Amino acid sequence: MKQKPKKKGSKIILWIVLSLLLIAIIGAIVAKKTILAPFNLKETAYLYIDKEKNYEDVISQLKKANLPSEQIFRILSERMNYPNNVKTGRYAIKDGMTMPDVIRMLRTGNQTPVNLTFNNMRTKEDLAGRISQQLMMDSTMLLNALNDPAKIKEFGFDESTFPAMFIPNTYEVYWDTSIDNLLNRMKKEYDRFWNDNRKSKAENIGLSPVQVSTLASIVEEEATYPDEYPVIAGLYLNRLKKGMRLEADPTVKFAVGDFSLRRILFRHLEVESPYNTYKNTGLPPGPIRIPSIKAIDGTLSPQQHNYLFMCAKEDLSGRHNFAATHAEHARNAARYQRALNQKGIY
Repeated sequence: MKQKPKKKGSKIILWIVLSLLLIAIIGAIVAKKTILAPFNLKETAYLYIDKEKNYEDVISQLKKANLPSEQIFRILSERMNYPNNVKTGRYAIKDGMTMPDVIRMLRTGNQTPVNLTFNNMRTKEDLAGRISQQLMMDSTMLLNALNDPAKIKEFGFDESTFPAMFIPNTYEVYWDTSIDNLLNRMKKEYDRFWNDNRKSKAENIGLSPVQVSTLASIVEEEATYPDEYPVIAGLYLNRLKKGMRLEADPTVKFAVGDFSLRRILFRHLEVESPYNTYKNTGLPPGPIRIPSIKAIDGTLSPQQHNYLFMCAKEDLSGRHNFAATHAEHARNAARYQRALNQKGIY
């Protein structure tokens, strides 16, 4: 008689357990379809949050990235205190991520780096513009920093040599990095680039790293094809050793402020500028462009020859005729001038 209540009690407990299990299963299914509903994306979407953007802007961007449920996202965000913790940055929303995953990422500022790339930069304006296109950075403010004498001095350069600190490459940086952090990073990359091997090569050709960058900038402007870098570098080093003026046309274009010049005329050669190597002996005060790594390494490994003169080939291919004597150079120059005249290039 005492065992019957026991059986009845066991059934009640079993029923409660099964009910709770069923509720848990239903809850899990509901959560999977609502709270844990994943982003369904064909490719990674990126959120860009700058200082002007607020919580509502984030919601707007998420909706464009196929947000599973705006209502549930807002509820979760409130519970996780995200609306009061919006952080700047570039954030990757990947296929399969859940809304709690995204909120945690945004709230903690766990952003995805940008592959910052810059190359073929002639001026500081070009550099500031290119960088600002890729980062949350105002180009005018960056340009002001690039021209700030006090800031430049902190890095051990002057206004003419500062472009040499920027080594064209691809760098992982955060989209919302500050100007100061970016400049500090570039200085670290510069110091890393100028390792003992490159410094030794620079010493062997009698130049400092900054002077190498200056010469490399001229070499790169002269050459259309990288295989000519060592030849042209060797030619200019020969002229420097003999105390001859470089007489490099690209420096005149820089001095005039017009790199589009196809033909250098006598009036261009008369411009008064420390960058005019037809008037001044030695290297100009600093680079006339931000030289590439290829141009720097080509300058550090100059070809050994006795060339002192160069002139663009008359076929207008972008390659050069090289000469050891002025007489030979004059013949090359005459052929080139005839080609320009025939093409009507002035």
